[in-house]
Amino acid sequence: MSQKTIYYSIVASLSGFLFGFDTVVISGANLPIKELWGTSDWFHGLTIMSVALWGTLIGAVLGSIPCDKIGRKSTLFWIGVLYFVSAIGTALATDPLIFSGYRFLGGLAIGTATIAAPTYITEIAPYQYRGKLVGLFQINIVVGILSAYVSNYLLTGFGGNNDWRFMLGVEAIPALLFLVLVSNIPESPRWLIIKKNEVEKGLAILARMFEIGSNSPQKILLNIRNEQLDRESEHPTLRPTKNAFILAFFMAFFNQASGINFILYYAPEIMERAGLATEESLLGTVFIGGANLVFTIWGISLIDKMGRKHLMLIGSIGYLLSLSMISYGFFALSSPVFNLMGFLLFIASHAIGQGSVIWVFIAEIFPNRLRAKGQSFGAGVHWAMAAMITLIGPNLIQAVPEWQIFSIFLVFMGLQCLYVLLLMPETKGKPLEIIQLKSQLN
Repeated sequence: MSQKTIYYSIVASLSGFLFGFDTVVISGANLPIKELWGTSDWFHGLTIMSVALWGTLIGAVLGSIPCDKIGRKSTLFWIGVLYFVSAIGTALATDPLIFSGYRFLGGLAIGTATIAAPTYITEIAPYQYRGKLVGLFQINIVVGILSAYVSNYLLTGFGGNNDWRFMLGVEAIPALLFLVLVSNIPESPRWLIIKKNEVEKGLAILARMFEIGSNSPQKILLNIRNEQLDRESEHPTLRPTKNAFILAFFMAFFNQASGINFILYYAPEIMERAGLATEESLLGTVFIGGANLVFTIWGISLIDKMGRKHLMLIGSIGYLLSLSMISYGFFALSSPVFNLMGFLLFIASHAIGQGSVIWVFIAEIFPNRLRAKGQSFGAGVHWAMAAMITLIGPNLIQAVPEWQIFSIFLVFMGLQCLYVLLLMPETKGKPLEIIQLKSQLN
């Protein structure tokens, strides 16, 4: 694997940093904005907290269109533009509706990033290292999440009543850097070959990325041609595409049914309800972000060795243990330290399982011609669930005992464990064009 392949993957994955930062930076502005504009719980949940997720949902559902029409690289560039505009706009907003409009743009960027970045990296990565390289996107997400928590903590007291404006506006700096870097990476060679029929240009890019051998440009082209011929034959061996959609649906559904976004978005408030003081709750979110980063890096380091299915199984067991701890902790009014340990175990379980696997797995299981659409479907399910959970979050916290909320998540994670054991195939160590063969997905 060439250094250029690693560099291009890192640049594309930086959209994940902006994804993570933009997703949770609102947690530090949540309560100050609610007090500033005096909004009701429902209005606050709809216009302030969840509007970005509805933008994310639209970006995810429609993200395959620019990916297929203008290319993966160009889509990544425009994602950077949206992040930059959203950061400046939210920082300068003068009322909740204007604020929500700019948050919506950030959501569009996040949703589209979940299509463009994993698709781009998947299409340039040698299959032996595909899990690690696509995993860079997830690592950047958690680095962005941790950076947002740290930034919010450090900026507390920096601008008085306008602390939240600095918290949101600082994202413009990494967004501008991303725009500069992404302008200098090549287009996806598989997109050029399959969607634009620019075979020579695609092969030239592949030649700069791969060493001669099983990953050679001509070998990849042969695999692409074989997949296309198989699809057009009278008795194709490709597994029905609907099976890939079913696998992507359950992977994305269970990701959010774990409660991960509920915890990330409302972390300071949940920490306070767990018994921590206000400043301690913000510091607790930093610990959560740190655990997320450490265990994501660990998961990505193992994904091409242990495989996707084994990591998901480990994560599922961790979910069951941690959610049991959290539910019991709130029910029995346990100490804040016990509750915090439960949250840290939950984050570790998510990071090593779903966090490390979801975007890698969904990008792998679809044929080349449908990869962006399949990624869009999986991301759409993911963000629809996230938007609904975040929308009802403020009222859920007020109306339902915390132990019952986390018990519901616990039941869903029991179902995820069954999905992993009974339905999920292993995709590690297989070239993209081979994964779709029926014999490889049994």
